[in-house]
Amino acid sequence: MTSITDHDAYIASAPEAFQPALQRLREILRRVLPEAEEIVAYAMPGFTIDGTVVASYAAFSKQCGLYLRPHALTEHAAEIAAAGLKATKTGITFTPRKPIPDDLVERLVRTSRQGVEG
Repeated sequence: MTSITDHDAYIASAPEAFQPALQRLREILRRVLPEAEEIVAYAMPGFTIDGTVVASYAAFSKQCGLYLRPHALTEHAAEIAAAGLKATKTGITFTPRKPIPDDLVERLVRTSRQGVEG
């Protein structure tokens, strides 16, 4: 398997049904984190500020995931649950049929960004 080195290649290699959701997520992350560098780490595209991964995303066989710093998920746990989404300590899983609402993504990413220099 070839190693993915950028966001475009990652999205293009994801299941076709997931590609629009991943592209939308990338656009939101770019807008909210304009100072961040786009990276690929641990086989996932992400955004880093001063060496700290603030947000990343991934596609799997049946779902996608948005990964953030743990305090962001803790702080927004009630909103995540109210949206009917499942969260772990570091991420939220979703499907294209039930995406994370854009405004919630923005709040989560802003909170994940807190405390990172840049």
